[in-house]
This record gives sequence, structure tokens and C-alpha cells, in this order.
Amino acid sequence: MPSRKVGGKPTSSDVARAAGVSRSAVSFAFNSPQRISVATRDRILAVAAELGYTPNPVARMLQAGTTNSIGVLLPQRLARILENPYYARFLMGVGQVCDQEGYTLLLTPPLQDSVLKAIPYAAVDGFVVCGLETEGAEVLELERRGVPFVLIDSDRYENAPSVEVDDRGGAREVTRYLLELGHRRLAVLSMGPGPDVRARGYRGPLGRRMDGIADALASAGMTMADVALAEVPVTRADGYSATRELMRRDPRPTAILALSDVLAYGAVDALQEMGLDVPAAVSVTGFDDLAESAWFRPRLTTVRQPIVTKGRTAADFLISAMRGEDQHPHQVLGTSLIVRDSAVKPAS
Repeated sequence: MPSRKVGGKPTSSDVARAAGVSRSAVSFAFNSPQRISVATRDRILAVAAELGYTPNPVARMLQAGTTNSIGVLLPQRLARILENPYYARFLMGVGQVCDQEGYTLLLTPPLQDSVLKAIPYAAVDGFVVCGLETEGAEVLELERRGVPFVLIDSDRYENAPSVEVDDRGGAREVTRYLLELGHRRLAVLSMGPGPDVRARGYRGPLGRRMDGIADALASAGMTMADVALAEVPVTRADGYSATRELMRRDPRPTAILALSDVLAYGAVDALQEMGLDVPAAVSVTGFDDLAESAWFRPRLTTVRQPIVTKGRTAADFLISAMRGEDQHPHQVLGTSLIVRDSAVKPAS
């Protein structure tokens, strides 16, 4: 019987030597058994088991030209992404399709603060690309490499499938709701867009949500100049800090329209700490309808977007693209206003 290799993992050369065959025969035994006799294959597999040898999965993937893995290209560092419950819901949808189709899932955050640098290091068959601009170098690099990809929460793109929600309609509906309640002193707690937004204007989901707010304000004879605006990262702590600043303004807002539920949670934390009742003193609304919003106190009035469905749709589109099937068009998923307890008429 062959002896086990002392020190280090056994290699295909060790198996070939012990079984008295070539390295090619060892490769055939694991990858193309029809190319060798049954007796030779059985002898090679028995020797491999005795030595504790298993083929290198990375080498096998490179040889096959496929990894059976989907990458999710993320716009922020992993710690920041995992702080936002939105991504847990989104990845649940992607993961459901991976489980069904037999793919693994690789999260790909920026490398050295660069999404572009991360792309070559991800051993995946395709990417779900989250929140990147279609004119960016990252999208051009994916096209140059011939990597299938699907865009999420970006702008419509001619050369790849994309999935988004009706951000404009959802923001319009929640703003109109606050206006119909009688609020005119509004504050918008916005997702931070980056330092150069003033030069380029709002883009993607943020731009669409801002347009929806402007639509509703126009119907009441107001403009964005009539609302207080705070732009911060999407964390509960940043929502808390920004709200404390907003409430120092004179006159202070009677309603805070947060463009994510996470920011809304932080706003309520700040208001309650300041001794201001929500919603009697200040109304608060969100956007996303995360699971926590239904049992948060007060229960949060918010815009529901189908986050899990968005992830599932993106993964379905990507697998179709990887298989060379017909490309899917741009997909827009609906939103709806969920009225709960956190918004009422302003105090007289």
C-alpha cells in the first residue's frame, strides 16, 4: 500500500508515482474518467484516498473556465454594508437563487477603497453590481473583460440588464402624504451622495427620490429650497446626529422625511432623547420597509420596496446572462406607501 506523504499536502504527482501512472491519468480519473479504463480509474482513486489527496478546486475551476460562483460587487466597505439591514434582505434574495441553481455567493467590497481594483481578484462567473454609475470605470472594465453583469440601483444601461424600484414614485407618494396631513416645514434626511454631487447633480436612486420629493412639493406650490436637507451616510448613528442638527433650526421642522428606514430609526432616537414626542411633536417617515419598521416604536410609516424580490430578480437575470440566454430588459419594481403610527397632522 502507498505510504502517506509526510509534511505538506499530497499532490497529483504523488498519486501518479504511487499508482504507477502519469499525471495526465490522475487528472483524467477525476475530471474525464471516460478517457481511461475503469480498472485504472479505480486504482488511482484508491491510491488518492489512501494518500488523502483531493484535487485543488481552484485549479479545477481554472481548467473548466467556470467557478460556479456569483459575485456581488459592493459600493462600500464590508463593515459599512453589513451595518445596513437593507443588504441582508437584498442578499437573501440573491442567495435564494444561488441555492436553487447551485451557485456560491462571493461578496466583493472595494479593495483599497477602489471597486475597480477589486474586480480582477474576484473568481466569479458574473457580477451583481450594486449602486455604481453606468458611466464609471467599473462598468467599462466589466465590459472589457467580457464578464456578465447586472446593474442594481443604477441608471438604465443599454449593454446590460438592470433592476431598480420606482424610487421616484415612492418618494412622491410619501411626501404627498405628509403634505396632505398639513406639514409645510419639512426636513429631508438623505443618503450621502459624495463630495462632488453639487457639480454633477443627483444620480441613481437618490436622484430619483429627490425628483419624487420635488414633484410632490410642486403640487403644493413649494420647491426643494423650502425644505431643510441633511446628507449623511446610511447609519442609525448618522441619522441621530443629523436630526439633532436639524432640530436646532428656526423654525424647526414638523416632519422628517428620511430616505431610508435606518436613518429614520436614528431620527426617532434623537427626537425622543430631546424630549420630543414622535409623532405628536415631530412626524418621521422612512423608505425601505425593513422588518424592524413594523415593530419599531412608534411603528414606522415608510415606503415599501421589494428588497428580496430585487435581489432574486437580479440573480435570475445574471444566471441567464452567464448561460448566454436572451438578455432581460430594464426591470422596474413597484413601491407602496405603508401607513403606520409615526406620522400625524402637525400640532397647531
